[in-house]
Amino acid sequence: MIIEKRFQGPDGSGNGGYVAGLLAGRLSTDTVTVTLRRPPPLDTELRVTVEDERGLSARLWHGETLIAEALAGAIVVPPAPAVPYEAAVEAARGYLGVDDHPFPRCFVCGTDRRPGDALRLMPGPVADGTVAAPWTPSEEPGPELVWAALDCPGAWSFAEPGHGRPSVLGTMTAQVTGVPAAGERCVVVGLARTREGRKTHAATALYGADGRLLGRAEQIWIEVDPSRFAPPAASAAAEPETAAPAGGDAPETRPSAEHCSSAS
Repeated sequence: MIIEKRFQGPDGSGNGGYVAGLLAGRLSTDTVTVTLRRPPPLDTELRVTVEDERGLSARLWHGETLIAEALAGAIVVPPAPAVPYEAAVEAARGYLGVDDHPFPRCFVCGTDRRPGDALRLMPGPVADGTVAAPWTPSEEPGPELVWAALDCPGAWSFAEPGHGRPSVLGTMTAQVTGVPAAGERCVVVGLARTREGRKTHAATALYGADGRLLGRAEQIWIEVDPSRFAPPAASAAAEPETAAPAGGDAPETRPSAEHCSSAS
């Protein structure tokens, strides 16, 4: 397995939700818990081992270093509630990442990415502890992109203007029951559940145009020092054009100054 650079979260590291979705795809169950042990390296050959003959656990390795592990999981709490598409479009205008984003080249929520090259989700507040973002994929996405879309909105549900530190994904339990059609107007919702020290517990959900639940997740995020992630030698604007399997539809924003996954 190789995590291409365009699927980064923080600089030099794969987006947590995307990487988790790829690893979850190796299991034979639709609800999977993925724990990220190390930042997933980019453009590097990684090894996957399936640990259970029934396909209920797998691990991702970089040489002898454990990067992530996946196990059959379960979700027993209600999902983050649906938000109307029009409300999500309006919420995106208040996305805090526009002016202050710790990982602006994140594949999912980065502001320094071009439409068509990344999801460009912009989860903004709709209520206290709840954020939402519109998403209209240009092509039918694979389940790993649903995992990616379910990632970052969880971190942004805890974001406050001028407060806090960026977070990276620690653990994500997700269930994907469907994928959007090309051009379908979807909404991703993030819900802040609890905080304990540097750890936060969030929920996310993806709803289709008809209100059906396509995917949901429960997450543990860990606040980190952003200096752990070194900036790249060149900005994303200098990278060649690439076609993305799915794109976002949030309002255009100016570039600012996440595994992301992140919020500040």
